[in-house]
Amino acid sequence: MVSRENAVIGTCIALTLAAALLLESLNASSPEWAPLALLLGGGVVVPLAINGALDRREEAAE
Repeated sequence: MVSRENAVIGTCIALTLAAALLLESLNASSPEWAPLALLLGGGVVVPLAINGALDRREEAAE
């Protein structure tokens, strides 16, 4: 069974990869570092923030 943390991380990574590929395929005038920043932000920072907020909510409910 997949834990909540792993499910959040996997979902965020999948959505971030889709967004990064979309950004690359649009040939927009975005800087070269934009897809990398999107991958780091969406694949690392966002899941950590979501899991932290959910952990705090669970601790407050106890």
